[in-house]
Amino acid sequence: MKRRDVIKNLSILPAAGVIMGSTAPFGSAVASPSLPAAAKPDLFKELGVRTFINARGTITAISGCLMHDYVMDAINSSSKKFCMIDELQDKVGEKIAEMVHAEAATVTAGCWSAMVLGTAGVLTRMDQKKVEQLPNVEGMKSEILVQKTHNHAYVHALTNTGATIVEVETADDVAKAVNEKTAMMWFLNYAANDGKISDKEWVALGKKFNIPTMIDMAADVPPVSNLWKYNDMGFDLVCISGGKGIRGPQSAGILMGRKDLVAAARLSAPPRGGNIGRGMKVNKEEILGMYVALKHYISYDHEKEWKMWEDRVAVINKAVKNINGVTTEVTVPPIANHTPTLNITWDTTKIKISGSEMTKALINGNPAIEASGGNNSLSVAPWMMVSGEEKIVAARIREELLKASA
Repeated sequence: MKRRDVIKNLSILPAAGVIMGSTAPFGSAVASPSLPAAAKPDLFKELGVRTFINARGTITAISGCLMHDYVMDAINSSSKKFCMIDELQDKVGEKIAEMVHAEAATVTAGCWSAMVLGTAGVLTRMDQKKVEQLPNVEGMKSEILVQKTHNHAYVHALTNTGATIVEVETADDVAKAVNEKTAMMWFLNYAANDGKISDKEWVALGKKFNIPTMIDMAADVPPVSNLWKYNDMGFDLVCISGGKGIRGPQSAGILMGRKDLVAAARLSAPPRGGNIGRGMKVNKEEILGMYVALKHYISYDHEKEWKMWEDRVAVINKAVKNINGVTTEVTVPPIANHTPTLNITWDTTKIKISGSEMTKALINGNPAIEASGGNNSLSVAPWMMVSGEEKIVAARIREELLKASA
């Protein structure tokens, strides 16, 4: 064929990139380099969903945390390839276990899922027939010892497996309660100061009676050292949320601890079916996002981060503390959500507004702000704010307090 005929025939073909090496989806247009990139849609605005400045913290109902760019990069890049979920869980679990001083680890669908799967693993061990039998616990050890002050709503994660809760208060109670049906001892970390048995004593009792111990420390990072503290202490299973202080995916968590119990827990976890955990799927993007979030979190300059939170609190405190009738106090919750928090209270004879009215005014303002209110108080936790938002929060709280001043 003559050269001019080749050129002529090429001119009627589609663009070469569409045929050779194109990664564009079928039916999609190939963008011209001369055209500006299309603006990304604001889906919240499109759907009419309210967004706000987060002055409360990593509360599940207000969507937890904001993930860092490196977490989103891991999620986005891993969405373009396939892998075997079990292989990925194996590899990521090994890396996480090294970081947290555990024998083994696996990424779960949140801390709740970690507790359900961990409990299932304790009940069934590696017996596949028992895995398929749950939540029917016939023929299994199925009683879980829990301190009376720890018997909160979260025990439903344990009873979802078919297990039953046995309340205890003292070490003597534990000794009396242990029997051939006792499967596990569960410790709720944020209620640690409410119970009569400390975490160390709980572990020691578990070892004395040869009963596995589990701790729920869902929201108990920071400090970063808590990531390995309870593994080093000797808890057999440790459960934590991923979308709180670590700032991983909100729908992810970690189960870590004894190798045999984590392996047994995975028998009740996806991608397997015929078990109680099939609905607790964690996709490859969440697994890798959780891994990257944890790796970066451990390497933070935590002192610098703490100072940043204190500075944000100081900005808000300065704006309101001199208002007549206002009292402020900076506190740090002892366990869960352990970060600098500003507590603002006011004399209602001088400032005519309740805590609920204040929170309503803030959320209905522009921009909207989510904060926690009491009878005549407001609690502000700035650790999930974006830089600069503390100035907006300070101005808005001051504005509402002055507006309500007698």
